[in-house]
Amino acid sequence: MSIDVNNESGTEVDEQAILDIARYALTRMRIHPLSELSVIVVDAEAMEQLHIQWMDLPGPTDVMSFPMDELRPPSKDDEEPPQGLLGDIVLCPEVAKKQGEDAETQHSMDEELQLLTVHGVLHLLGYDHEEPDEKAEMFGLQAAIVDGWRAEKGLTGPSPAPTVS
Repeated sequence: MSIDVNNESGTEVDEQAILDIARYALTRMRIHPLSELSVIVVDAEAMEQLHIQWMDLPGPTDVMSFPMDELRPPSKDDEEPPQGLLGDIVLCPEVAKKQGEDAETQHSMDEELQLLTVHGVLHLLGYDHEEPDEKAEMFGLQAAIVDGWRAEKGLTGPSPAPTVS
């Protein structure tokens, strides 16, 4: 899997953890090992510009996903996954820090960025949370992936609760 993490935010973030959890999520979702993903970390001003440009919404947001080849997980265990460009995930550490502090189970900015990375991956794979049943499916899968990765890494303590809107 080719995953690039580019930090343009000026904020120090755990880029290795972002890379690791993105790889874990894509592997767990059975995405072709030769697929490509880009993760870009930006400051609040850049994120606000993207949020206005693409969503017509004011202010910075936590994560945005820009799919390319619209890859989807295989529907059957024996099905060969397609290979291609997944797209871009854009993260904003300033928003992540605030969300982590404000969450019911307070957690660090890096933990929030890990959660947001998985959230972005799932959006690239076609998952959404507009309807209650879609939200339950996506957030359940998101929690399972984050919990699985944390267990694999031997991380203790509660996983971050979904703070993504």
